[in-house]
Amino acid sequence: MKINSPLEAYKYLPQTNCGECGEPTCMAFASKLIDRSGKTSDCPPLVKEKKYAKKLAELDRLLAPEIRQVTIGVGEKAANIGGDDVLYRHKLTFFNKTKMFFDVSDNMEEDALIERVKKIADFKKFYVGRNLLLDGVAIKATSNDPAKFAAAVKKVAEIGLPMIFCSFNPAVLKAGLEVAKDKNPLLYAANKDNWKEVGELALEYKVPVVVSVFNDLDGLKSLAKTFAEAGIKDIVLDPGTYPSGKGLKDTFTNFLKIRRAGIMGDTEIAYPIMALPLTAWMAGISDPVSASYWETVIASVFTIRYGDIMILHSLEPYAALPEMHLAETIYTDPRTPVSVDGGMYKVGEPDKDSPVFFTTNFALTYYTVESDISANGIVCWLLAVDTDGIGVEAAVAGGQLTSAKVKDAFEKAGFDLKTDTNHNTLIIPGLSARLQGDLEDTLGANVKVGPMDSGRIPGWVEKNWPPK
Repeated sequence: MKINSPLEAYKYLPQTNCGECGEPTCMAFASKLIDRSGKTSDCPPLVKEKKYAKKLAELDRLLAPEIRQVTIGVGEKAANIGGDDVLYRHKLTFFNKTKMFFDVSDNMEEDALIERVKKIADFKKFYVGRNLLLDGVAIKATSNDPAKFAAAVKKVAEIGLPMIFCSFNPAVLKAGLEVAKDKNPLLYAANKDNWKEVGELALEYKVPVVVSVFNDLDGLKSLAKTFAEAGIKDIVLDPGTYPSGKGLKDTFTNFLKIRRAGIMGDTEIAYPIMALPLTAWMAGISDPVSASYWETVIASVFTIRYGDIMILHSLEPYAALPEMHLAETIYTDPRTPVSVDGGMYKVGEPDKDSPVFFTTNFALTYYTVESDISANGIVCWLLAVDTDGIGVEAAVAGGQLTSAKVKDAFEKAGFDLKTDTNHNTLIIPGLSARLQGDLEDTLGANVKVGPMDSGRIPGWVEKNWPPK
């Protein structure tokens, strides 16, 4: 993005404050463009009226991310990669979380192939209020047989996940494209030997393509430039992923150099980067658990350092979950704490005799408390107080959690301790004990101080509930 101020974006807008974008003013819409929560296409006059055509084109150029965004697949499950503007997350945020594709081979028996693809599609982990999913399937042309590869692609395509076609044989890639031409797969890969034929396929079928030159950044940049000049816009870079030793160190350095150059304005290499952690299985490690472990280590390294898309092998939870959790953490927006909606939640089917707890709406806090309560079979009411996504202790210290805020949360939830319970009692987190007196005065209720750690709520309830 070449501009970072709403005032700069505002110059290119109609400045009529028509409200068609859903915002009250053009300046408000300009702010959304800068923080990337809005798109120029959201402004109908800017898009439809010819007199704004030049302004629209220039604004799109200025707002384009430094690293090109590339889309793999179609529909709701399409995987967007790249699209970043900064080297360091704290300067803005990273966009488009690292996408994780898992491999299958066209040499697999049909039943085994379908079973593995379904396992990839069904892999799910609930984490801090959302389901973490795997992103796609990388189909390896192990057979080097176009017909066999096409048959495998056809089976995988039925599941509906984004796909990567893995072969250096243009005939094999073409066979796959013929049966999945409308699925927008990523071609892996064009190299110094097959670049002309693979480039022609990318142009003919209008699909993204990986350019692959191992440990030679000048060669990689040259090949990417050749493709760009030929009219291929959706390019992914593969500088090689060496699994150990000096090769791994060189890989790390190459990723840094590529991303730094792209962010600093070298458009010839400003593309998403592919990492291949599955090379851990080629490092001479005979034990599958150890190979999975090392694959996870490599994946973690390049999640932190600019790997936009990866091909992996191990679907074991002990390997996949750390990778997924790390990517989720790195790609959360540091400007916006992860939070849940404030309000009253039911744990089980509570009634008027059930205890009433509260916590803040910081997602990690809320889901930890909710999990500790529900896992122990405690039926209760749980109020999430909106503290702008800040945890209990920090919110008390910073003034985001006060007795007035708690009262306001009850009122917004339409819940009255006096009439909606038989006990008129609120249990507060131990970390907010200093609010006890104020809450009793503000709410006109009995306030009991619960444990400091939500893991101790079951024991506390056993000793202290119902209130005497």
